[in-house]
Amino acid sequence: MSRSERLLKLLQVLRRHRGPVSGQVLAVETGVSIRTLYRDIASLQAQGAAIEGEPGVGYVMRPGFMLPPLMFGQEEIEALVLGMRLVADSGDRQLAQGALGTLAKIAAVLPPDMRRELDASALLVGAGRKALHTPVQPDLLRTAIRSEHKLRISYRDPAGAVSQRVVWPYALVYFDQTRVVMCWCELRDGFRNFRSDRITEAALLDQRYPRHRQALLKEWRRTEFVAGRSILPETDSSDP
Repeated sequence: MSRSERLLKLLQVLRRHRGPVSGQVLAVETGVSIRTLYRDIASLQAQGAAIEGEPGVGYVMRPGFMLPPLMFGQEEIEALVLGMRLVADSGDRQLAQGALGTLAKIAAVLPPDMRRELDASALLVGAGRKALHTPVQPDLLRTAIRSEHKLRISYRDPAGAVSQRVVWPYALVYFDQTRVVMCWCELRDGFRNFRSDRITEAALLDQRYPRHRQALLKEWRRTEFVAGRSILPETDSSDP
């Protein structure tokens, strides 16, 4: 491993740790001696890296520090391009623009040889079935999830009956043709999943729901694992 690769790996390891981490742990994770680790940290600090700490206390990289020009392996570049192309082809205009913008930003900071690899990627997305029309804009659902705000929705079940719900949306699952909004439903006092193409109306409420979305997702995973159920786009799991 070259010195530049070693320094980049150290930056990436520091970025993964949210709190102070000892030099010994960093040395093990980067595969160098503790003396080399201390020299590498001093070198990065001299080059402007926002690394704080000292031997015996631990080190942490200050949030917001930007890594130097990105380095990717061949498989990483192909995974990145294929993933962004799949998102761009999903039929959701906002996410598609985000995917293309992400590729453009990454390409702008890649070394020339890697930029050529990214542009020349031969992993393409085949023509697939387009997602069903959704009366409610997907960005509204994503906004509610990100902000952890309640939604008031009108939902049409497979028989055509419409019900009014107040839900706490905590995840959005993407399938080939449809999207499933994972929620806590106040009406049913439990976890329910709603196909987005059957949500006829939705309004973002001012109220935040009382639990974090990560906690809801964790609890859902636990209860679903015990129950042996899964989310399927072909079935309506909004009610048992």
